[in-house]
Amino acid sequence: MSYTALYRKFRPQDFEDVKGQDHIVTTLRNQIKAERIGHAYLFCGTRGTGKTTIAKIFARAVNCEHPVDGSPCGECPTCRSIAAGTSMNVIEIDAASNNGVENIRQIREEVTYSPTEGKYKVYIIDEVHMLSIGAFNALLKTLEEPPSYVIFILATTEFHKIPITILSRCQRYDFRRISIETIAARLKELMEQEKVAIEEKAVRYIAKAADGSMRDALSLLDQCIAFYLGQELTYDRVLEVLGAVDTEIFSRLLRFVLQEDVAGSIRLLEEMVIEGRELGQFVNDFTWYLRNLLLLKGCDEMEEALDVSSENLLLLKEEAEMIQVDVLMRYIRIFSELSNQIKYSSQKRILIEIALIKLCKPAMETNTDSINDRLAKLEKRMDEGIAVALTESAAVRTAGSVAAAENEAGRPRPPKAIPQEVEQIVRSWNLILQDMPGLEKVYLKQARLSLGGDNRLMIVLDDPVASEMLGREDHRKEIEKIISERIDREVEVSVQLNESKRPFEETYVDLEQLIHMDIEIEE
Repeated sequence: MSYTALYRKFRPQDFEDVKGQDHIVTTLRNQIKAERIGHAYLFCGTRGTGKTTIAKIFARAVNCEHPVDGSPCGECPTCRSIAAGTSMNVIEIDAASNNGVENIRQIREEVTYSPTEGKYKVYIIDEVHMLSIGAFNALLKTLEEPPSYVIFILATTEFHKIPITILSRCQRYDFRRISIETIAARLKELMEQEKVAIEEKAVRYIAKAADGSMRDALSLLDQCIAFYLGQELTYDRVLEVLGAVDTEIFSRLLRFVLQEDVAGSIRLLEEMVIEGRELGQFVNDFTWYLRNLLLLKGCDEMEEALDVSSENLLLLKEEAEMIQVDVLMRYIRIFSELSNQIKYSSQKRILIEIALIKLCKPAMETNTDSINDRLAKLEKRMDEGIAVALTESAAVRTAGSVAAAENEAGRPRPPKAIPQEVEQIVRSWNLILQDMPGLEKVYLKQARLSLGGDNRLMIVLDDPVASEMLGREDHRKEIEKIISERIDREVEVSVQLNESKRPFEETYVDLEQLIHMDIEIEE
């Protein structure tokens, strides 16, 4: 006899077996008991939450000869034929492969014939958002005024793609993601039936990895059982099969980051790559780990909300004392951005390495939370009695420019000398602008010129959008290239956002005034 996958073997056969969708089950059962059955239903929700399962149970219940409290009895000939897939009264259609106008026209012709047995003809159209516009239009009239013996159940994971004209003709039911507790309880119950030994911790990890989908949880469990057939499923074995990373690894990684140990962080990543861990899952799990730390920092009463063992909770508490909230927020921001980038990247490892270097070296970034992180590290080193030598060059970079070093009067100090190439750029600025491409030219017209660290030309902007766009590596290189071609000299350019919102002259050295020339922007 062929093997049946767990999610198929244990598909609920009546409403009592459905887990995590009580708000929908109760409503549908009440409709059946009161005989207030609608003609069109729309089931919305993520994959594996029970849309098709409930649709099939509902189709049996409305046709059952002896329903029990709104559920199908499962014993009458009608229930048996529908369960076996031989009934002509329940028609399942996959809209992904039957999405044309002709397919819907065929349905319109079929609904004119009354059911041969039972009370209702039930059409279950799965992934209905895949229908073409023409097919949706062909369905409209039939959906609005079907014969009294026809029920349409439309199921979709992307309801926003369905025309409003269809939505307005259906009763809409939103399927929720199933909680970790509900999934874990169901898995434990099924494993007792299957006589498979499994650790509680392993069950909870599979439930968490399923991300609210009961079907995904059963598929992952099936995969783990097949790998360790006849053996106990431990937490470590589940991690090995799913390519996941133990919490202890995240603790080691965080401590490397807090020590600014780039080499240690990269070595740890190398270990995970060699062990075959799934890097996308690693990024998601580490972000979740940081989230747990943030919850602990935010409130002492959050311990119960954390899905971790008691020993890991003690470790989290220890690490929560080692890190500040704003630093944690920065780490979460970097890894959240990484999570979006890594989905479609073929160079996952490189992106993760860059992110780890950013965590260890906040000086690589210039936004507010990175500066706060750098200041916090300096304060810590000073508190520990470590001498912090700040060179003139480093001071200039930290402030963003030479101009940010203010004198006692609160005004920026002018440089002792302006490099010849920078002075030439300022004098030729009008001509240089004419060589710039369209959007760059528009943004550069808003810019003011100052002197940055290492005698670079600093382009200062008040507009964050303009600053972000011109500060990109490719745009900055293009600006340098055009300037170099104009003055026949190599030049370095930096782009700075005036985050202080103070007048330009109060924060930066105004090269235009210093060189005693008025620059008028030519339209």
